[in-house]
Amino acid sequence: MGVPAPGAPSALPRIGRVTLTELREALILGWQDFRRAPSFGLFFSAVYVLGGLALVAFGAGTLAWTLTMSLGFPLIAPFAAVGLYEVSRRIEAGRPLVWSEVLGVVLAERDRQIPWIGAIIVIAFLFWTFFAHMLFALFMGLSTLTNVSTSWEVFLTANGMTMIAVELAVGGAFAFLMFSLTVVSLPLLLEREVDFVTAMLLSLRTVRENLGVMLVWAALIAVLLLAAMVPVFLGLFVALPVLGHATWHLYRRALYDEV
Repeated sequence: MGVPAPGAPSALPRIGRVTLTELREALILGWQDFRRAPSFGLFFSAVYVLGGLALVAFGAGTLAWTLTMSLGFPLIAPFAAVGLYEVSRRIEAGRPLVWSEVLGVVLAERDRQIPWIGAIIVIAFLFWTFFAHMLFALFMGLSTLTNVSTSWEVFLTANGMTMIAVELAVGGAFAFLMFSLTVVSLPLLLEREVDFVTAMLLSLRTVRENLGVMLVWAALIAVLLLAAMVPVFLGLFVALPVLGHATWHLYRRALYDEV
């Protein structure tokens, strides 16, 4: 299927039923895409890895750098995801993988709907940051004279354990909401001329109608990314592109055109 001309509204696809078998197939195809075009996968995953490391390194102890990196990174990250989707789309269509063309598609997204998704992610990030600080003040307010960066035992108190449990519960729900808003909306915005609000609503409906499989997919992403961070973030250079390519193939199974 070709890409519609810019400005020409696209018909919305229908939501299909995704099975665990199809999820497994999407992962296999994601691995195959990475093996076929590893240089693209390594390049786009480097955006995430180096951006995350810069956020830690430059933001450590400096409010200005932390704020700058925290606001800038979510705006850039969706474009890296789009690069992985574009590579999978070209492999699927049998089109050549030319660096100038792939990067051209990614750069062209700055004038379409993807930046709005980045803005939504920034707003969500700011909300979560505020909420996390509010929780910390609520549960640990009486421990203000304790240096929590060196006195880890404060987190083993009743208040500390409760705070951790609440943050994990709320954070998990919030992360799943962001996952639900973007899991098919980002690849949809790459392929079609659809406004970002419609794309996110369609993504939410897709997750709702495939809730079991999508919960498994979200859990897999969380576990694989956490495991990939263990060896000094190096595992992300494989996990991120494989998951990105797999997301494209899962999108192709979740949404379809009527014949």
